[in-house]
Amino acid sequence: MPAPKRILKENLPQKICATCGRSFAWRKKWEKVWDDVKYCSDKCRSNRTNES
Repeated sequence: MPAPKRILKENLPQKICATCGRSFAWRKKWEKVWDDVKYCSDKCRSNRTNES
């Protein structure tokens, strides 16, 4: 049985942070809540200055 193919890092889903505007990629810990993730880090989440 062949091993499962890996997804290359550059092919992971990406979003733009609502605070800093930087691009960030999907992480395993966000697997179940990816649709709700808006910020790239805890720092940006706590600084929510640019959110409307």
